[in-house]
Amino acid sequence: MLPLQTLVDRDGLTKSVLGIIISEAVRANIDAICIVVCPGDETAYREAAGDVAAELHFVPQDAPRGYGHAVACAQNFVSGEPFLHMVGDHLYVSTAASGCAAQLVATAEANACAVSAVQSTRENLLPYFGVVGGQRVKGMLGLYEVDRVMEKPTPTAAEESLLVPGLRAGHYLCFFGMHVLTPTVMELLQEQLASAARGETGMQLSPVLAELARRERYLAMEAQGRRYPVDGRYGMLTAQLALALSGDDREEVLATLCELLAQRELGRADR
Repeated sequence: MLPLQTLVDRDGLTKSVLGIIISEAVRANIDAICIVVCPGDETAYREAAGDVAAELHFVPQDAPRGYGHAVACAQNFVSGEPFLHMVGDHLYVSTAASGCAAQLVATAEANACAVSAVQSTRENLLPYFGVVGGQRVKGMLGLYEVDRVMEKPTPTAAEESLLVPGLRAGHYLCFFGMHVLTPTVMELLQEQLASAARGETGMQLSPVLAELARRERYLAMEAQGRRYPVDGRYGMLTAQLALALSGDDREEVLATLCELLAQRELGRADR
């Protein structure tokens, strides 16, 4: 239900998480959007989508068989074309003129290959993300040739296999929550589905991306912006603050935060 929760966006308007994610995709000139949902949730998601609801396609995932299986459900919608994939529990704040998804799509088009957005992330957060390893693309700032992908590695495993030259000590390139993927990904997912036992759960995307790196060129791009997962402790609060502090109401929000901090300090002094 996280995509159905509401926040105040950077323009000061109340929107659902889903609506904000859709806006990010539209800024990247995406004109056809498919949402994978639990059967029966279509109406709630359509209502949360707002003005663009009529343009959305919905695909039900008939059983909770994992993240990779959810992506595979959209195979017919993708129709053998490259596609932008965004998760439903992350929000993004760009520090550039273009949105994070627009940056990613432009990089994928320029390099004619799959590209995953990544963010340099502290070692203690590895249990929450997929991680890539590789080498910097010569002459390109923030762009990496991916040769390894691991899902939620331990710090020991990350140190052994996923260190990337040039990153700060104790930091790794973790997934940002959006990817531009090639048709090969859908082919690999279908292969995984065919070999899986009927009803098997827990089908992940990261092993498929690891195989993708072995089969064709696959890049990682450090986005000019930050991702904010809304599913963790204080995740929704952190995302709301990030949106507010980057938007039209920044001064008002900062003033309110300063008041709260001042009241807290005064309360301590009175004790």
